[in-house]
Amino acid sequence: MLDDTLKTQLASYLERLREPVQLIASLDEREASAEMRELIEEIAALHPMVQARFDGNDARKPSFQITRAGSDMGVRFAAIPMGHEFTSLVLALLQAGGHPPKLEAEVIEQIQSLEGDFAFETYMSLTCHNCPDVVQALNLMAVLNPRIRHVAIDGGLFEAEVTERKIMAVPTIYLNGQPFGSGRMEIGEILAKIDTGAAARDAAKLAKKDVFDVLIVGGGPAGAAAAVYAARKGIKTGIVAERFGGQTLDTLGIENYISVLETQGPKFAAALEAHARHYDVDIMNGQRVEKLEPSLQPGGTTTLTLANGAQLKGKTVILSTGARWRNVNVPGEAEYRNKGVAYCPHCDGPLFKGKKVAVIGGGNSGVEAAIDRRAWSTTSR
Repeated sequence: MLDDTLKTQLASYLERLREPVQLIASLDEREASAEMRELIEEIAALHPMVQARFDGNDARKPSFQITRAGSDMGVRFAAIPMGHEFTSLVLALLQAGGHPPKLEAEVIEQIQSLEGDFAFETYMSLTCHNCPDVVQALNLMAVLNPRIRHVAIDGGLFEAEVTERKIMAVPTIYLNGQPFGSGRMEIGEILAKIDTGAAARDAAKLAKKDVFDVLIVGGGPAGAAAAVYAARKGIKTGIVAERFGGQTLDTLGIENYISVLETQGPKFAAALEAHARHYDVDIMNGQRVEKLEPSLQPGGTTTLTLANGAQLKGKTVILSTGARWRNVNVPGEAEYRNKGVAYCPHCDGPLFKGKKVAVIGGGNSGVEAAIDRRAWSTTSR
């Protein structure tokens, strides 16, 4: 399963383990189970602190649990996590083994303090570049809180489930057996939906902020650039954004940014954020601005009212709200978004195998989508 290069890389990462980890597999007679066994055995052979077990009794087969020895962590893959999900596998191994996550202390505390039982299921495909963000976020939450369980499910391996639940886009997330969300989500967005007191706490925290010299609405490349230019002058600068990084987060490949030969959208967005934070820009992510009220007095401040009710004030406000994906604006488009109307042939293509599909668009993207669609029609994975 793993070539020599991947084995070398993984062995290096596993040196960071602090506590023993167990991989507990639940297998059947399918070929995929044999592949999963091979992968688990290869991982266990790379480090003495990783133990492979094949006595799991999970109803969903093939699947395997990643847990700290002596614990019962709720991290499970009903998938052979290669492709885009290989990083999710590596992170789950390290985090279960005690390697500290790159997450703010207050967010860790928020996850650990959640009350209630949360059983998440994420349907994904190994070709989806947005799915790992959801899988990694929920896996980490399951590592940090024993009352959170998460299983990442490869829709190609469990086609009957996908058909029964009428899943037509990935990632699709269920919570306690009910639809929870679809599309790329970060930890902050997930917590905002399940932590009922989060909005009030955010509003109270934001309300305490002093007046900004420059307040920027929008966290895409334009907003980040404006923030860096302002902060370099030594003035108090803040960014309010629903999703820092904007549409670049949904872009797999970027090859037209001058001086950068090629990069990936999430990596590019992370670099934007790191650049802004280097100059102490106050980034208020996951916040939607609903109203802007400019001052009627010379030298006054502009007030931004957020969706959670908090208000921010700035002597100068820069709007860099970017753009959104174009819609065809035909009846049913909004209602069937992610329920038959899909936007990514790489991510959602496997779910449409054997189905009749119409591709809208005559440019290169439309033609490439049609080619991808044809490839999925003739291959099983």
